[in-house]
Amino acid sequence: MNMNEQQQILFMQIRILRMASERFNLSLKETAQLFKKCDALKYIRECFGIFHVEGDEAVFDDVKGYLKIKGAAV
Repeated sequence: MNMNEQQQILFMQIRILRMASERFNLSLKETAQLFKKCDALKYIRECFGIFHVEGDEAVFDDVKGYLKIKGAAV
């Protein structure tokens, strides 16, 4: 199955959201609220051009840094 770019972005957003939930020891709902408050899903979408060639660990580290800049205590 070939995914178009929008599907790939959504898939990445979900993977990073789940990673953050596990790493931050938050529920998926709490993590989704944090991502919404900080516009993290938009950030992932806007950076997808760079992110799609990196592994999930690198993307997660970048998103974690972004959340910290936005004031999240992660």
